[in-house]
Amino acid sequence: MDINILLGELFGTMVLVLLGNGVVANALLTDSKANGSGWMVISSGWAFAVLVGVFVALAFGSPGHINPAVTIGFAVASGDFSNVLPFIAFQFIGAFIGALLVYIHFKPHWKATKDAGLKLACFSTGPAIRKTSANITSEAIATFVLVLGVAAIFDSSGSVSDGLGPFLVACLVWGIGLSLGGTTGYAVNPARDFAPRIAHAILPIHGKGDSDFKYSWIPIVGPIIGGVLAGIFIIVFPVF
Repeated sequence: MDINILLGELFGTMVLVLLGNGVVANALLTDSKANGSGWMVISSGWAFAVLVGVFVALAFGSPGHINPAVTIGFAVASGDFSNVLPFIAFQFIGAFIGALLVYIHFKPHWKATKDAGLKLACFSTGPAIRKTSANITSEAIATFVLVLGVAAIFDSSGSVSDGLGPFLVACLVWGIGLSLGGTTGYAVNPARDFAPRIAHAILPIHGKGDSDFKYSWIPIVGPIIGGVLAGIFIIVFPVF
């Protein structure tokens, strides 16, 4: 496999997490000029994070998955699993580096922020109401919509140009965040959630508290279920 393709997944995911978790930190951390800016800003920031991350990945020649659930979903749909493990490995590495950069960028604000939960939210997701079945279902549904939407945008008809596609994917993520994100914070991406959670656990963040690993499997399992279901849907309804 061309190393540039894997580097595309790495750097694309890195930018995704840097800008995505960066907007969360901007909105939540004490003394940030954007403190208190709210869900609309966070959802919009994540949409732009996806946009830039996909373009960075594409520039290296990768397909711009930057998400293990997307990689798995498309593997199920195509029957080709050869890219799954290397893509996921590089996506996780990229997500960790992105989280590290968020830590560095907001360095003075960790000590200024007293709420440990807000600090964790700058790295990983958590549920509004902690209920395992409901949380997995929320993540699965949101990721199903994500993978199906991406497949529809880049369908085989060629109706969308390569340059327009990432903008539409960003709009898709924006819509998912605004409509479905309030239950669990719409991780919809195992790498985006778990690798930064590890970063939170090992970095010397002042007063950081617990990394909530007891919840961490849900943003992994839920998105994978959603991705697999979307892949099966594409097989059953071969309109893409």
